[in-house]
Parts: sequence; C-alpha cells; structure tokens
Amino acid sequence: MAHPGEPPLHSLEDLARSVGAALDGDGSVRIARVATLERAGPHDIAFLTNPRYRAQLAATRASAVIVGPQSAAATLLPKLVSANPYATYARVAAILHPPAPVAPGVHPTTSIDAAARIAASASIGAYAVIGARAVVGERAVIGAHGVIGDDASIADDVVLDARVTVYPHCVVGARTLVHSGAVIGADGFGLADEGGIWRKIPQIGRVVVGEDVEIGANTTIDRGAIDDTVIENDVKLDNQIQIGHNCVIGAHTAIAGCVGIAGSTHIGRNCRIGGAAMISGHLQIPDGTTISAATQVYDSIGTPGVYTSAYPALPHREWKQVASQMRRLRELGERVRMLERALASSPPADAGGEK
Repeated sequence: MAHPGEPPLHSLEDLARSVGAALDGDGSVRIARVATLERAGPHDIAFLTNPRYRAQLAATRASAVIVGPQSAAATLLPKLVSANPYATYARVAAILHPPAPVAPGVHPTTSIDAAARIAASASIGAYAVIGARAVVGERAVIGAHGVIGDDASIADDVVLDARVTVYPHCVVGARTLVHSGAVIGADGFGLADEGGIWRKIPQIGRVVVGEDVEIGANTTIDRGAIDDTVIENDVKLDNQIQIGHNCVIGAHTAIAGCVGIAGSTHIGRNCRIGGAAMISGHLQIPDGTTISAATQVYDSIGTPGVYTSAYPALPHREWKQVASQMRRLRELGERVRMLERALASSPPADAGGEK
C-alpha cells in the first residue's frame, strides 16, 4: 500500500489486463512509476523499443519491463510483451501518471462577458478573459491568463494551458490539449502590393480544430482568409510550429517542432513531418507521406513516400569543399552540354581506319 504522497501501486497483472499486453512472469509485482532502463529502480517499469539499448535491459534494476516478442527472451524480469512496446508504454504511463484532477469553478479575477456560456463543470483560471457569446464546454479547463474571443467555441474536456489565446469565432474540438502560449486564430499573412505599399487583406475565416488534437507550446495557427483553416481529428502538433491561413492538416498527422507551413497547403491524413521542415504555400501533400527533418518542400508531392532534402552533417572543412563544388554544378552542366553539341556536330570517324 502506498504511503500518503506516494503514487499508488498497480499489479503487473492488472496493467497487462488494462493495456491488452501479454503477461510473462510474476503478475503480482507492484508497479508505481515508469522509468528508463538505465535509471529504473524498485516499483518502476521500463521499456525497450530500440535494440541499441539491449545492454541496459540486462542491467536494469526495474521491477518489470515492457518489450516486444523478439526481446522477451533477453531478460528474466517480469514483463509485458507487446507487438508495439512503445504504444504499450504510453498506455501504462497514462495509468500510472494520470493528470491531476482540476476542480470546477471560476477564479474571482476572471473577466467573463455576460453573454458567454460556461459549463458548471468547467474550470476557469486566474485573470482569464472570456468574450461575448463564447461557449466553454463541460469539464473544460481554461488556464490562467487565457483568452477566449467572442463567439469562440471550446468543446467538452478541452484543456487550454496558461496564456493560450483563441481568437473570435474559432472552434476547438473535444478532448483537445493546447499548451501554454499557443495562439489559435491570429490573422494570416494576407497582404496585397499596391504601388509599393502593402494593403492588408481582412482575414474573415476561422480556425477549426478537431477532436483529440494536441497543440504544442507557442505554436501558432492562422485563421483563414476567407475559408477556414482546419486541423482535423487526432492531429499532433509539437512546439513552435507555424501554420498559415487556409491550411488543412489531415487527421492523425504528426508534425514536429519548428516546422513552417505556408498558407493554403493541404497536408493529408497520417502524414509525419520532421522538425524544422519548411513547406511552401498552395501545395498538396498526399496521405501517408513522411517528410524528413529540415526538408524544404517547394512543390506538391504526387506519390506518398519518404521525402528528404536535408544535407547530412559533415566536418566543416569537408562541407566547404562540397559546397564549393555544388556552386560550380551549373557551370559544369553547361560545359557538358557544349561538349555534347560538339560531338553531335562532328563528322563520323573513318570506320575503315588507315590504308
């Protein structure tokens, strides 16, 4: 039995049943926390997904481990065996480390327009501002200094951490988690050049965020210029991502930190985009596409696959040599074309040879 202030203990058998994993070994082992193989101790459960850490599996002090079938024989510890050990670890971690409960209520420092509708079970933090006709659903959490604009809609069980801003008319779907500092619905970068002067184009669309989405800290999603910017269900966005106006991000797509996506780009379902990738505007990326970290995408992609343009790291001296050679490629290509034209216009050699 756990002491006050300590996490509760769960039997390995109960965890196996809850996450649908196969139990191998003593199911009565009590587990309180997840930990890495290297740092785990008593009452900890660790996991192995990458074969390079197999040596740590042999030395771990964890009470139990989560492994794939190919690694089950590598340890005598009690274990959960799963075809997807990382996903099983995620499910176990959610059981052992649930979010702290949030008490419903409205902090006395909040500013809530009289026309807003706030569910009685919602929690509104200190200095939050809720605009006219905004809707905040059941069990939703609006963190300290959060701002919900006029006519915005926050669905049931949404969590907006501190200082999240949701602009007017935008929609956030059920069970979505938005981390601190994110901005949903700021104006898109819509400007028209008129005689050297930039004319701002009113941005009258919304941002519509689906269900079960996660949006990282300081990520920004611009509202549509006319139609909406759409983030479909179960999209996962890391920190510091920029999504331009009128983009559509398909369901179940995951995008890593510092990615920039220019306006009117349509990214399909089940895509994966690595950190710091840059995607130009008005492009189409099909379902199931993977874009590697730091890749620059300038044209639409027609066929799903893995796309990479990042230059691998080299010692600086070698990189300078390669860069110098790349700068000469255009000149070299022109020289090759000139040689090809010269050869094509030359008279054929005498096939009979000398007499």
